[in-house]
Amino acid sequence: MSEAKVISATPGNGAVATPPVKALRPPVGPEALEHRNLRQGEFWRAIPAYKDVDEATFLNHLWQYQKSVKTPEELHNTVQELAPPEFMEDLRSGFHQAPMNVRISPYMITLIDWSNPNTDPIRTQFIPLASRLLPDHPKLSLDSLHEQEDAPLPGLTHRYADKALFLPINTCPVYCRFCTRSYAIGGDTEVVEKAGLATNQQLWQQAFDYIASRPELEDVVISGGDAYQLPAKSITKIGNALLDIPHVRRMRFATKGPAVMPSKILTDAAWTDALAGVVDRGRTMGKDVMLHTHFNHPNEITWITQKAMQLLFERGILLRNQSVLIRGVNDDKQTMQLLVRRLGYLNVHPYYVYMHDMVKGVEDLRTTIQTAINIEKYVRGSTAGFNTPLFLCDAPGGGGKRDVHSFDYYDRENGIAVYSAPSVKPGKWFLYFDPIDQLSPSAQERWRDTKTQDAMIADAIAQAAASPGNAI
Repeated sequence: MSEAKVISATPGNGAVATPPVKALRPPVGPEALEHRNLRQGEFWRAIPAYKDVDEATFLNHLWQYQKSVKTPEELHNTVQELAPPEFMEDLRSGFHQAPMNVRISPYMITLIDWSNPNTDPIRTQFIPLASRLLPDHPKLSLDSLHEQEDAPLPGLTHRYADKALFLPINTCPVYCRFCTRSYAIGGDTEVVEKAGLATNQQLWQQAFDYIASRPELEDVVISGGDAYQLPAKSITKIGNALLDIPHVRRMRFATKGPAVMPSKILTDAAWTDALAGVVDRGRTMGKDVMLHTHFNHPNEITWITQKAMQLLFERGILLRNQSVLIRGVNDDKQTMQLLVRRLGYLNVHPYYVYMHDMVKGVEDLRTTIQTAINIEKYVRGSTAGFNTPLFLCDAPGGGGKRDVHSFDYYDRENGIAVYSAPSVKPGKWFLYFDPIDQLSPSAQERWRDTKTQDAMIADAIAQAAASPGNAI
């Protein structure tokens, strides 16, 4: 059969034949559109404790807070026969060994695959299992990023020249096992006594005074803890206090809330209105106010998330997402690609993917620098460049955010990456260590000897110093 010709009219020449449009790419399969396939319906009714809960109740943020699980007994009472007895014994032991308190929202509980909770990516992030725990890396420290070292006041970190991190609260709607601030967030546990943050208004005012006294500070991140936990009046107070400082140009409220309790945006009108008020006022002053959030896996995103993100978008509140690269959660190429596309579909800008920080009690969740490099290479080109996240290593010891590729030297055999940060702390080297269980047997053996450890590290630093164009 001959190809049909397309007839078009051109000025002065009449009707002419033009070649048919060529299909340069084959039709896409359903996997190419999977990012649009969000979980629908009243999926929470599959959980025994929620089987009679209607939509209005489940979406209510106060109900979500009230029913959040904090103990093994509460979890068992919630999921009942869905959790195998051996799983419950494993998590009971895990609770006692965790550096973080456990708190998980009903929304997150409903998204766990209870037919296989041991490997579920959402369970992995929030519920510790003793059988999965590994020994901490010998070079790990509790405050791995040295935030307290760069803190002129409790709850205020000033590391970068033009940016400050303000921590006005020490609680969260859920507690992530991998939290970089396990040194301060939540209550004391059996293995960690928590440091103090700026959790009263007198300390808030001291932070505002410090920021006002430093004209180079143009960017302030409000985190914690979690900005979701701040009441509406505190969102307004903090936002306006910072907007009133002339040299503050950018502000970011940081929260995991949209990932773990999206319905709060829909049902806590006062909180959403307060945030929108700060955003709107900032816009009239020529100042940028954003919401930064934290999705790690595409399963966290449902029709409820979409509805909440649409409301924020309509209110002029723009979102950026910061993920953490976590073993067993999102450390494969297809999962990360799907997450990035799904976030873009919801108008949430995929901004950063961090290497998992070297924090206590979660060595089983860390991956290697090479894993991040491989995934970044695969994800790049999957979608528009502005919707492609940067893969970063927040360099232990206070070096700040470094592109994972920008190491001065990477000893893949022994799992030692050496970074420099010339604009943050010139003249210093910062080391990130791959998890030892991911190394070869011979490398694992070398890490068992303290003298050999020191020699490997010294050699890596010497190699970095000798590399062409190093920044030191």
